[in-house]
Amino acid sequence: MSCLASCCASLTCGLCTSVASGITKRSARIAYCGMFGVSLIVSWILREVAEPLLKHFSWINTSDNLPKEWFQMQAVLRVSLGNFLFFGILAVIMIGVKDQNDKRDSLHHGGWIAKMLIWALLITLMFFLPNVVITVYGVLSKFGAGLFLLVQVIILLDATHSWNDSWVAKDEQKWYLALLVVSVACYLATFTFSGILFIWFNPSGHDCGLNVFFLVMTMILAFLFAVIALHPKVNGSLLPASVISVYCAYVCYTGLSSEPRDYVCNGLHNKSKAVSTSTLVLGMLTTVLSVLYSALRAGSSTTFLSPPSSPRAGDKKPLLESDELESGKGKNETEAQPVSYSYTFFHLIFALASMYSAMLLSGWTSNSENPDLIDVGWTSVWVRICTEWVTAGLYIWSLVAPLLFPDREFY
Repeated sequence: MSCLASCCASLTCGLCTSVASGITKRSARIAYCGMFGVSLIVSWILREVAEPLLKHFSWINTSDNLPKEWFQMQAVLRVSLGNFLFFGILAVIMIGVKDQNDKRDSLHHGGWIAKMLIWALLITLMFFLPNVVITVYGVLSKFGAGLFLLVQVIILLDATHSWNDSWVAKDEQKWYLALLVVSVACYLATFTFSGILFIWFNPSGHDCGLNVFFLVMTMILAFLFAVIALHPKVNGSLLPASVISVYCAYVCYTGLSSEPRDYVCNGLHNKSKAVSTSTLVLGMLTTVLSVLYSALRAGSSTTFLSPPSSPRAGDKKPLLESDELESGKGKNETEAQPVSYSYTFFHLIFALASMYSAMLLSGWTSNSENPDLIDVGWTSVWVRICTEWVTAGLYIWSLVAPLLFPDREFY
């Protein structure tokens, strides 16, 4: 066993060295995304083998007859805590970095072998902490996960408005036609999908008023988005309204599919194992994509997230292109070039995403009906539904706020 461990350690070190040497300044953000992706895979694997492993740790297995899901939750939360500390420490260290002459800029983009070792060490050390620390972290993770979902919604709103503005700015008939086609397609998808959800989650012969309420609210919100966006006094567009409608319908689906498998109104309960796995894969894929997008756009979505000296903090016209800023190239190599995005916000996104992924894998630390089911239970249902409603509220606010406060400038 010791020989095998030594071989694994040697191979791991060699792999880390080769990967670290290939990371350039421009690919640093992708490298951080890769580390986060690896942490998700590690969490998933340890979740499946947690019970036989953690039973041998006396400070974790503190009582007899602990259920399987308890060990699974411990493994997921401990990996998440190590990941959270790694990115959280980096976020604190990077506070106030404004230009590339700051020594911390090289820390953000370099030192990958040391960072990989520290990252692995932090995750390992978390398995030597007492259970009470993990319990507290589990409670805090619920709030951190909620904050991550809020940030994700804000970035989604920013993306849809940017998409619409980029096509409108082309000022050509074909792009206006494309806007119309995409918008109509999204609305057709929204109402078609909602109709399918009525069949799945409102089976005949059962009183499923709660599910009907969720679905009717989703359809009403989609209609309301279009009405408000197309109002003459609102400077809105149909494309963002349609995209947000599709997203709300998807979030409603994830909420309904998270209902307990013995709930008669859950039309998917007869395929609990298959649905659990597919929900996990889809949820994890959505998490990775949303984290990747938010991290790559960190500091550029809104002005207040950018450092004071960044291009977006002042004039809207960038002083330098983002890739030039990261590589340190500009018109004058001797001048201090501002950073192209907020390093602190960048790492904070990953820290919050670590909490969210832990909640996803542990069923928001409240799933006790079946240890093989993932992200199932009423807690998950209400988190999803509340996320949908918050998304709707923020989008409507983005439309009506300029009317309510005409003297303020909204970005």
